[in-house]
Amino acid sequence: KKAAPPGRLSHLLFAGAMSTSTWKLAQMCALQPLRVVNSLVKQAAQAQASAGPMGVGRWPHQRSASVRALATSSHTPAPKTTVSQRSMASVAESFDDWDEDLDSPPIKHEPPSVKEIARKRVGDLQRQALEGGGAERVAVQHSRGKLTARERLSMLFDAGTFRETDMIKAHRGVDFGMDKKRFAGDGVVTGQGKINGRTVFASSQDFTVLGGSLSETQAEKICKVMDRAMLVGAPFICLNDSGGARIQEGIASLGGYGEIFQRNVNASGVIPQISVIMGPCAGGAVYSPALTDFTYMVRDSSYMFVTGPEVVKAVTNEEVTAEALGGAQTHSRVSGVCHGAFDNELEAMAGVRRLVSYLPQSNRERAEVLPALDRRDRDDLGCLDLVIPDDPNSPYDMRAIVKKVVDNGDIEEIQPDYARNIITGFARMEGRSVGVVANQPLELAGCLDIDSSVKAARFVRFCDAFGIPLVSFVDMPGFLPGTVQEYNGLIRHGAKLLFAYAEATVPKITVITRKAYGGGYITMSSKHLRGDANYAWPSAEIA
Repeated sequence: KKAAPPGRLSHLLFAGAMSTSTWKLAQMCALQPLRVVNSLVKQAAQAQASAGPMGVGRWPHQRSASVRALATSSHTPAPKTTVSQRSMASVAESFDDWDEDLDSPPIKHEPPSVKEIARKRVGDLQRQALEGGGAERVAVQHSRGKLTARERLSMLFDAGTFRETDMIKAHRGVDFGMDKKRFAGDGVVTGQGKINGRTVFASSQDFTVLGGSLSETQAEKICKVMDRAMLVGAPFICLNDSGGARIQEGIASLGGYGEIFQRNVNASGVIPQISVIMGPCAGGAVYSPALTDFTYMVRDSSYMFVTGPEVVKAVTNEEVTAEALGGAQTHSRVSGVCHGAFDNELEAMAGVRRLVSYLPQSNRERAEVLPALDRRDRDDLGCLDLVIPDDPNSPYDMRAIVKKVVDNGDIEEIQPDYARNIITGFARMEGRSVGVVANQPLELAGCLDIDSSVKAARFVRFCDAFGIPLVSFVDMPGFLPGTVQEYNGLIRHGAKLLFAYAEATVPKITVITRKAYGGGYITMSSKHLRGDANYAWPSAEIA
């Protein structure tokens, strides 16, 4: 702040002597050399003497020593000299511009605080995280018919419920120029939200950021939400869209996969785990979806394989496309890795939301009970007498029976295109979630083979782990005969289904609609495997 001219200071000293604003007097005096202050204080004292007996003012003891000394100097004896009030006023008029400067608050030019700097930095990183890999890469993602990681989560969760964790966390790699390729979030969005009002945790890989490749940091983010899901007791959903491990980080990236796999195993049977493949998923990345309870894929844009087409050609000299090797059609119909395939990502998110509605939060809770709007005594049940043909060798669609028994004729099938000789899925009875297992006479006459045994066994064990009652509809003449089945271990795989039913402690209800022969009768939740209630249709044949 610039110093006041001596003439103006004299006026202020006089004004301060005539008023109680002693702080302003001390402030102005502190800006002048000591010899000037002493001289002007004497002039002010002379003016005081001519104006009347008034003190300069009382200074608090908390003031500085220099201010108290200045106040003391104003009381020193001085020759009685008359100072004209008019002359002091003229001095004031000549320095009107100083009044404005002195009365207005000083302009502060303080450097920003550490908190302000940190807040700005965090805001910049959050904006970068929201942009993903940039507008150009996002446009390429959209041109392929795919959504971004955040767009997928917005479709999955109830509006406005998603809360992100570790939004600005970036990788720590410095090798191979990775220190110049740091993105906030490091290619994955993690957090929690609500699906139909129920808490669900999720991670969504962002292919626009370094191809969604898994780094040590990305694995830490995914493991963190998985740990929270197990701690809280809520389902976990992983949206996969990644090129695999980040090779620049070497073994650290592979170790990240190991940490995820360990948590998949720890969470198995504790919380429901769902994987959705929405892009490439190759190499070690495929084992995490295989360890989860349900895996879904999107047709024409997602694929899974341990080794890609190039490696297959180099090793076996076999030419195959990525879609034929590991596309949605292959895994939903042939391999059974996929539990369902959708035409686009919007349908996939809607399908996952529908599946979650049938599942409990964890093995410590029961599935949500919805109001039962389907009456037991509805009028259209008479058609059940006509579903099963009189000819025992004629096929019929078991779905027709199942849909008439469950609420509103609604069943969420699991693996509908794989091992079609058996039906597995979720439905509701009296508003309660139940697991349905039914032989399908339209396919292989309903015989059990290797694929159908594995498919049904896995489903039964899931229902048993999460307390979902089982309802079985039986029409099967036995296990499928043939050398192919025997050579591939029909005995071993068939025993899996028998073990699953025998082990299950949830309520088990069995309805035999037509044939139940031999070992197949025993395997399909018979009373000998501690079925709670076993019913026989009028056309049932047990032998």
